[in-house]
Amino acid sequence: MTKDKIKELQRKIVEGLKVSSKKMIENKKKTNGKIVVYADGKIQTINAVDIKD
Repeated sequence: MTKDKIKELQRKIVEGLKVSSKKMIENKKKTNGKIVVYADGKIQTINAVDIKD
């Protein structure tokens, strides 16, 4: 694989992750669910409705 193809593949993966996380958050908001994230060296549970788009 060339460097350009690798960069394009990485870009597509990152874009796919953005889309899937957005869909997950929208779904959790509908069901008043919680999301577990790792931030600032800690595992945190947050309400999906508290996430700003």
